[in-house]
Amino acid sequence: MASLQQLLDLPGMRTALGLLVLLLLAWLVGVLVRSVLLRAVQGVAARTEWQWDDALCRRQSFAWLARMAPTLVVQYGIALVPNVPGDVENLVASISRALLVLFVAMAISSALSALEDIYRETPRGRERSIKGVVQLAKIVLFVVAGLVVVTALTGQRIGLLLSGLGAMSAVLMLVFKDTILGFVAGVQLSSNDMLRVGDWIEMPQLHADGEVIDIALHTVKVRNWDKTITTIPSWRLISDSYKNWRGMQETGGRRIKRVLTIDAGSVGFLDDAALERLATLRLLGGYLPAKQREVEDWNRALGEAAGVAANRRRLTNLGTFRAYVQTYLDTHPHIHRGLTCMVRQLASGPQGIPLELYCFTDTVAWAEYETIQADIFDHLFALLPEFGLRLYQQPSGHDMQAGLARQDGSRAESRSLQPAAS
Repeated sequence: MASLQQLLDLPGMRTALGLLVLLLLAWLVGVLVRSVLLRAVQGVAARTEWQWDDALCRRQSFAWLARMAPTLVVQYGIALVPNVPGDVENLVASISRALLVLFVAMAISSALSALEDIYRETPRGRERSIKGVVQLAKIVLFVVAGLVVVTALTGQRIGLLLSGLGAMSAVLMLVFKDTILGFVAGVQLSSNDMLRVGDWIEMPQLHADGEVIDIALHTVKVRNWDKTITTIPSWRLISDSYKNWRGMQETGGRRIKRVLTIDAGSVGFLDDAALERLATLRLLGGYLPAKQREVEDWNRALGEAAGVAANRRRLTNLGTFRAYVQTYLDTHPHIHRGLTCMVRQLASGPQGIPLELYCFTDTVAWAEYETIQADIFDHLFALLPEFGLRLYQQPSGHDMQAGLARQDGSRAESRSLQPAAS
C-alpha cells in the first residue's frame, strides 16, 4: 500500500491514470452502445414494416449517432481528471464538441440519403430525381457544420466568421459557380418536367444518345446504346438543345418515315392486261373497281373530247401502287391504329420520285421496331416489278459492265449485217 501511495504521489501520475481510466471508460461505452443499443435498434427496424427505419440503418445514420457516446464521455469526463491544466481541458472539450458536430452532420447527411432512397422507390421518384436537391442540402449542411467546428476550435463568434465570408463572397461565387449553375438548372429541369431518370435523350454535340441513369446536382449521366457513359453538365441541358424521346415511349408507337425512290422512267399508264393482273391482288380488291368506275364516269362526261387519248383519265402504275401500300399499312397487324398513317409522294428530283411511308409501329422496342420496318420494305421492294415500277439506283460497277457488254454486242451485230466489200 505504501508503494502504491508513493506511486500515486509522483508528479503527473494521478493525471495519467485519470486519463487512462477516462479513455478506457469511453472505449467501453462505445463498445456497449455499438454491441447492445445499436444492434437492438437495428433488430427492431428489421422487424417493423416501415421502410424509413430500414433506409436509416442501411445508410448507417444510427451508427453515426452511436459514435457520439464516447465523445460525450471524454467531453464531460475530462473535468473529473485531477490536475489537468485548464488549457488542455478546454482544448479537449473543444475537440470533443467539434467531433460531436461532425457526427451529427454525418448522421443528418446519411438521413438525407435515406430519404432519397425512399423517394426513389415511389412512383413519382422513378420519374423525377431529387438527388440534386439532396446534394445541395448536404453542401449547406457541411458548410454550416464547418463554421460551427471552426468556432468550437477557435472560440471565435460565428458572426465574425460570417462577416469574413461576406468579404470573400467573390471568391465563394467563383468556387461554387458550378454548384449554383447546377442548382438553377436542376430546378428548371424538375419544375418544367424536362428530364427524368429513364428518359432516352439525344444530344449529338456532346455525343450523348441513350438512357438517363442519374441526375445529380452538377452532372447528368447518360448510358449510350453502345454501353459507354456520357457525363453532361446540368447547365448544358438548359443552355443547349437536346431531343427527349419520352413522348414516343409514352405514346406506345415509334415512327417510320422512309422513302421508296421510284425511277421516273418506269412510271406509266396501266393497260387492260396490267389491270386484269393487278385485280387479282387482294389488297386492291376494293380500290380498283371503284377507281375504274370513277375514271369511266369522268371520261364519259367528256363526250367527243374523250376520243383523244391525252384528254382521258387513266390509271397509272405509281398511283395504283401508292393505293396498295396505303391499304397494306392500314391492315398491317403491327402498325399503330391511333396515330398518323399515310403514303405520300414527295417532289421529284434528279434521283427519281420519292414515295414516303409515314406511319407508327405498335411497339417502341428497338429490335422489334427495326424488324417490322425491314419486313415492310422487304415486301414492297419485291412487289415493285408487279406494278411495272423500278427503284432508282445510281449505276454500280455491275451496271456499267452490263451496259458495255450490250454496247459491244450491238456493234458486233451491226458489223455482221454490213455487206461484204467487193
